[in-house]
Amino acid sequence: MELSQLPLVLLLISNIYSGHTEDKPQAVLSVAPQTWLTEGDSVTLICEVNSSSTGWTFRWFTDTVSSNNSNRYDLLSDSSRGAAGNYTVSSAALNHTGVYVCRAKRGEPAYYTKYSNKQLLWVTGVSPPVSLIVRPNRTQYFTSVSLSLSCEDQSNSTGWRVRRYTDSRRLKDCSSSVWGSQSGSTCTIRSTITSDTGVYWCESESGEKYHPVNITVHSGVILGSPVHPVTEGETLTLRCLDQNTSSTNLRADFHKDGSLIQSQSTEMIISTVSKSHEGFYSCKHPERGESPKSWISVSASHSGSQISVLHTLSSVLAVSPYLLVTVVLIFKCCRMRAASVEEQETAI
Repeated sequence: MELSQLPLVLLLISNIYSGHTEDKPQAVLSVAPQTWLTEGDSVTLICEVNSSSTGWTFRWFTDTVSSNNSNRYDLLSDSSRGAAGNYTVSSAALNHTGVYVCRAKRGEPAYYTKYSNKQLLWVTGVSPPVSLIVRPNRTQYFTSVSLSLSCEDQSNSTGWRVRRYTDSRRLKDCSSSVWGSQSGSTCTIRSTITSDTGVYWCESESGEKYHPVNITVHSGVILGSPVHPVTEGETLTLRCLDQNTSSTNLRADFHKDGSLIQSQSTEMIISTVSKSHEGFYSCKHPERGESPKSWISVSASHSGSQISVLHTLSSVLAVSPYLLVTVVLIFKCCRMRAASVEEQETAI
């Protein structure tokens, strides 16, 4: 070692022992109870520091794509309410869909941690202002096929773009796909690849996010499942498909949340769907393998609530004549009793 390098070595040793290394502590972000939500659900984002849990205050951000297609972190307007480390959304709305990160600081001058890992929240609803239409209509796709995603608004479909958050933990335009292109509010992927797997949604120019859809691209066995939530009372049909066979449907086992629910059949049919059927589904063939998991969401039936109201109203109307007769009889009895008392007083 040359003598001229000695001061630099001594400075590095001094920094290590005095704790002034460049390594910052890491903020860690988790979600409870789950990342896939239905509108109105409660969810809590939890931010912790892996080296210490005392003296930290926390800030909350969303990952946003700027006009030049680069990523930036935007501070949430109500970030201060999560300063203690828990950021709770008591009633999730459609525009809570997004990619979240957190960061902690303490001391004066402020000492910051690294930004946390990214966590994506999906929020599905019954009637979003814009719909993400996927063609073909399913959530899992083979590689090397064409896929189209369109943001369709009943009144005006301009101003919407398809965004995606892929397994590479990157928030991008749909056109960032190797074979993708964006034209207006429609994104077309001419030849799918596995890295196209991710969550896709519609985003307005002002940053509103609606209608997330989880898309999986897989070579081999896939599950044929619907893109949009299934309404209570409807029929749900699931099929198992294989890229390497000409057979339409495989004879396979179907699983929900990791448990076998139907074995060796070409399709699984649930004739009357209820909220209890919500969960992660997959299919497995003993030789060709298992499909990825797909989340199937179940939405409440509006017709069911209308029927309930009509039933209550009809019940009230049905008993109304009896109530009316009862009231009339009570009224007559009261009048007769009053008349009797009056006659007795007159006689006295």
